[in-house]
Amino acid sequence: MDESVRLRQATAQDHDAIVDLLNYVFHHDYDDEDRARDLLTFEAERSLVADDAGSVVGHTTALTRELTVPGATVAAAHVTGVGVAPTHRRRGLLTALMHRQLAEIAEAGREPIAVLWASETTIYPRFGYGPACAVMSYQAMTRELRLRPEVPGAGQRLRLVDPKKASAELAEVFDRVRADRVGWSSRPGRWWEQRLADPKDHRGGGTALRGVICDNASGRPAGYALWRTKGRWDEFGPDAEVRVSEVAADDPAVYAALWRFLLGIDLARTLTYDFGALDEPLQYLLDEPRRLGRKYEEALWVRILDLPAALEARRYLTPVDAVLEVTDPLLGSNTGRWRLTASAADKARCVRTEEPADIALSVTDLGALYLGGTSLGALIAAGRARPLTANLPSAAFGWHRQPNPIEVF
Repeated sequence: MDESVRLRQATAQDHDAIVDLLNYVFHHDYDDEDRARDLLTFEAERSLVADDAGSVVGHTTALTRELTVPGATVAAAHVTGVGVAPTHRRRGLLTALMHRQLAEIAEAGREPIAVLWASETTIYPRFGYGPACAVMSYQAMTRELRLRPEVPGAGQRLRLVDPKKASAELAEVFDRVRADRVGWSSRPGRWWEQRLADPKDHRGGGTALRGVICDNASGRPAGYALWRTKGRWDEFGPDAEVRVSEVAADDPAVYAALWRFLLGIDLARTLTYDFGALDEPLQYLLDEPRRLGRKYEEALWVRILDLPAALEARRYLTPVDAVLEVTDPLLGSNTGRWRLTASAADKARCVRTEEPADIALSVTDLGALYLGGTSLGALIAAGRARPLTANLPSAAFGWHRQPNPIEVF
């Protein structure tokens, strides 16, 4: 690393300089409203900066949130804001920041995993992050889509809401659904305020954020959707776009009712949504799912920090009793052979062992397996995991549904 630059913990006074740096790195132009919104969730004590004679030239932070994993929720360091000033590239600053951050989070022992969204996918495998799940984005032709006649939910009660005023109801639904949706992150403290902030400069020419809630028979909120529209007209008439931000429902009829509403908004011909699961139920409700305009993209990356704690925290789809031989060049405490045992009824157990290994893999590829979105068979076929016996926990690491994060943090 460049010896003229020192790494240090950030302070509250560094916030403006950090935002200035990230404006350069991510090509933003944050105004005072954006800075105030970022402060809602800023954690100076968990942020690291690279300091060059008083100037912030590098940064990374870890946000304190939980993540839903197969069968459980775990504390997960949500890593974001990673970047180096364009004047200080190729000096080892990013590597130094990431190494120190990993060491500090692991030493603290509060979070067995870290997660992030990768702006460039070539960067983070060097630090042990594996691609753990993907999302399916849509650019749908709504005029050519119909829900199948047998789809439920046609008689559900819907009501329009102002998302900010209805935040308590949204949070009630979200927390209930999140408990079973792998890849969803908790929203503690002021996260809902941050999530629902709606600066005009971030609307892309669209309307303010809209909300709709679907109530159950007792009048309680059972699901919601957030969206905005962008009005357009062309030589054929109305051509508006519906931009869906979020859909949350754990009842099939409520889920169908919300999508029936979104796909049927008047004067609109297209609908976009960036956070569908690979197995999103919507595609099975429609008569012509190819008109969804589906596109696959990598999403959440997972880094195992405390291997036994991470593997014991989640549940497994099938019984497992296998020995994993794991290599981790950055956190040596993860390296070695680990016997993982679990049944459908009992909590998993992961302990060091001298027994022969069944499978050999890196901590990067173990992170890719962790949420159930990457198959062990695929890693073996790619030569990334090496089978040593026929006892392979391929099915165990899967889950009932594909993981899908529904926000970039």
